[in-house]
This record gives sequence, C-alpha cells and structure tokens, in this order.
Amino acid sequence: MATTDPISDLLTRIRNGLMARHKSVTVPRSKIKLEIVKILKNEGFIEGYIDQADNARPSVKVFLKYADGHDGVIQGLKRVSTPSRRMYVGKDEIPRVRNGLGVAILTTPRGVLTDKAARTAGVGGEVICYVW
Repeated sequence: MATTDPISDLLTRIRNGLMARHKSVTVPRSKIKLEIVKILKNEGFIEGYIDQADNARPSVKVFLKYADGHDGVIQGLKRVSTPSRRMYVGKDEIPRVRNGLGVAILTTPRGVLTDKAARTAGVGGEVICYVW
C-alpha cells in the first residue's frame, strides 16, 4: 500500500523498529529518504545504511543504533511539514531542536540540510522533521 506521506512512513518505521529493538528496518527508496538517512548517519543517530537501488523494489536498509545496547540513540522523531500543512522558514527563523541537542532537517535550494548547515549556508527552506 502506498502512503500519502512517504517521509512520515520512514520516520514511523524507524520509531517502530527502535521500540521493537530491531537491528535494522527496510524502507522503500527515494532520493529524499536517502538524503534524510545520510543526515541521520552523519549526525550519529543511526549505525549506517545500505542503498539497495539495484533490487527489483529499490529500498534502503537502515541499521538502528542503541546506546549501551539498551535504549535507542534516537529519543524522538517528529514530522513537521506534512503534505496538507507545509512549513517554510526563512534563514533567520530556522528552529533549534532541544536547545541544539537535536537536529532539524530541512529541504533547501542547496539540498537536504541540517539546521546548523542551513544557518551556515544562509538559506531557509521547508522543515521536514525534528530528530532528538
């Protein structure tokens, strides 16, 4: 079944995988999902990922990360901009997540960036989600 919001589906699969203590979750592949997963890897929220683009059904396998083997490193995932309610911010209104402990992921004219990278680049955009 195709969802109306594939990014929300990605976040929900990661959230559910962490609650069920799975080692990995597999999500259908798209360019934006791959960019979000790359940011999660670079920020240390997940162990890694495998881009399975050459399969019959392209997918991304996300390896979840646990602190001291018990609790998930990701404490929360929140979808901000939805298909029915988009949220755009200018370069001066980029939100801080948990006083800088979390990360806001944005789509900008320069690609998918974290809140810190968008501030450095001096660009605003659509706030996709918060991760902490």
